[in-house]
Amino acid sequence: MDNLFKALADASRRQLLDELFKHNGQTLTELCEHLEMTRQSVTKHLAILEEAQLVVTERQGRHKLHYLNAAPLGDIYDRWISKFDQHRVNLLQQLKRKLEEEHEPSDDNN
Repeated sequence: MDNLFKALADASRRQLLDELFKHNGQTLTELCEHLEMTRQSVTKHLAILEEAQLVVTERQGRHKLHYLNAAPLGDIYDRWISKFDQHRVNLLQQLKRKLEEEHEPSDDNN
């Protein structure tokens, strides 16, 4: 579980997961086309995602395809998130929005 949270803690890795969600089964070259990272950085992030089992790879000839594996995210949901019913989550979201609105700068400076 620690590897999973470590993998999700980085914005670049979350962006890689988003790209795989949009189009699953991409090569390293294809992933690099959509990201503003060097090939080496993408490779490093993919290794961490694979270690956390969020990405699985499959060889097809000379190509190595990367696939999103959502099962570990389901484990997070089952272990922590599902404990909160939707009503409580909605209340927390409403409270957050209200607090954000109260802290927004006003346009009274005109």
